[in-house]
Amino acid sequence: MTGAQPSATREQSATGGTRTAGEPLRIAYSPCPNDTFVFDALAHGRVPGAPALEVTFADIDITNGMAERGEFDVLKVSYAVLPYVLREYALLPCGGALGRGCGPLVLTREAGPDLSGRTVAVPSERSTAYLLFRLWAADTVPGGVGEIVVMPFHEIMPAVRDGKVDAGLVIHEARFTYQNYGLHKLADMGEHWEATTGLPIPLGAIIAKRSLGEETLTLLADSIRASVRAAWDDPEVARPYVMEHAQEMDPAVADQHIGLYVNEFTAGLGEDGYAAVRGLLTRAAAEGLVPALGPGALSFP
Repeated sequence: MTGAQPSATREQSATGGTRTAGEPLRIAYSPCPNDTFVFDALAHGRVPGAPALEVTFADIDITNGMAERGEFDVLKVSYAVLPYVLREYALLPCGGALGRGCGPLVLTREAGPDLSGRTVAVPSERSTAYLLFRLWAADTVPGGVGEIVVMPFHEIMPAVRDGKVDAGLVIHEARFTYQNYGLHKLADMGEHWEATTGLPIPLGAIIAKRSLGEETLTLLADSIRASVRAAWDDPEVARPYVMEHAQEMDPAVADQHIGLYVNEFTAGLGEDGYAAVRGLLTRAAAEGLVPALGPGALSFP
């Protein structure tokens, strides 16, 4: 079943209640090229024996909240939200996004200031970017940062430029556009993470309700792997779905996006992937940023 843009009615119908046998799995993921590339074959019924999907598109800050409220059967979320949802949801070992050289940046108006006691704007406090920032600050800002201000992502760079905040945490395309605002890169959170751990950056995870049962969870994981491989085998088949939802993104940029975020860890987390997730959440818990993971919290199914 193909996806549709979310609506209030559709989202409300996908919350709560019990599923009946044969009913499609209710899934929400972003319209970003990496997600549509990964799920193209599965969402369009081209994976033999796979469960049917009812797809809703929503940005990850929205799906994080959906997960905390127990909405939807399957969700793409930030790894940072896992400690809050793993009682109800299981982490799938595939389909998500981990990467290298793609971390968030801390930007300032002047080059190289000390952030001790300074005000920093962030797009969310429930994100891998925020956890990476706080871990970086714990290592490099002896006095500790000052006030954290949450604001919409698109407002952060103008706020730093205009002196409304002392620094801003930015992600994704801002890596390539911050100089247009006359800003300076103070630090790269991904570089710090990779230098101190040697591990990839855990960005987005696929989770599914434990109540679906071991058989369905295993089938879902196998189907997602098959969908990833189908897209790799023939990327042109996935292109219409990718570009339909890419918000007028240049096809070459969409390809770069896919190349960066759909990689070996998408097909299977593997030892390094699980180590990255466990390392991030363990360090964050030690800093009091998230609840500690319980025993076996990351196990599947």
